Amino acid sequence: MNDVARFGKVAVLFGGTSAEREVSLKSGRAVLEALLRGSVDAHGVDVVDNSILETLRSGGFARVFIVLHGRGGEDGVIQGALETLGLPYTGSGVLGSALGMDKVRTKQIWQAAGLPTPKFLVLENEADLGRVAAELGFPVMIKPAHEGSSIGMSKVERAEDLAAAWKTAMQYDRAVLAESWITGREYTASMLGEQALPLIRLETSHAFYDYQAKYFADDTRYHCPCGLPEAEELQLRALAQRAFRAVAASGWGRVDFMCDRNGQPYLIEVNTVPGMTDHSLVPMAARAAGIDFDALVLRILEDSFMRDVQQREVRRDA
Repeated sequence: MNDVARFGKVAVLFGGTSAEREVSLKSGRAVLEALLRGSVDAHGVDVVDNSILETLRSGGFARVFIVLHGRGGEDGVIQGALETLGLPYTGSGVLGSALGMDKVRTKQIWQAAGLPTPKFLVLENEADLGRVAAELGFPVMIKPAHEGSSIGMSKVERAEDLAAAWKTAMQYDRAVLAESWITGREYTASMLGEQALPLIRLETSHAFYDYQAKYFADDTRYHCPCGLPEAEELQLRALAQRAFRAVAASGWGRVDFMCDRNGQPYLIEVNTVPGMTDHSLVPMAARAAGIDFDALVLRILEDSFMRDVQQREVRRDA
């Protein structure tokens, strides 16, 4: 799409109040700068309180580019508010955002769909910790159910360390899950419209790909091409697409998964508003597909534009 004027006035939402605020600020500024370079009438909006609704209502905006990570921005809340205002937006809708943010519901849907994901337990209280050794064994990953960027996550190898890991996760979320640890290689599949971009294999000196490894570590290695035979990579990309659609995610995003030592894949989580920083994975995968950062940002915005056009046509024909 060459006529960017058709996008109208675009609000780029970033910041927010979640634990991922700092990452969102970096992502949002990068997206805003890319849109401005593309001559889009884009305006950055730091979402700090409920006044955002009045800002959007009175600002004459035609659509919204969401670059909010975590709660309030990636969980269906802002998406629902934008639906109420009648403002088209990028990425997944209310349902896909809410499901993608909820690791427990995501895994339950994948299990029901016959998609592979590690065994898990929901830890509703400290008494549930006693079930971990018997039902999952060690090591396990303890994680908040509704946080991104690996915030609040811990790898636990001994029963005596479970309580501390559970309390760490509880600082971020009252819903905590324990997940079987998968020993193997970690991959991510980036989604752009109906396309699964080339896989990236992640390699870190940390126990897992945690917050520090994602955004600050200089020794984290990203392999793209990922090193798998073409046929195997295509199968995994197709699996990631199925996992993405299963939770009603759309537009753009990311699916993270592991492959164990036998090559068996295990789906870990969906990200419906992934990072867009210089360390981020979606821009890296896009580059491997011949799509530079500015073109990627415009593609995401164009997807929301075309979806809005289609929805208007459906309503008109109804």
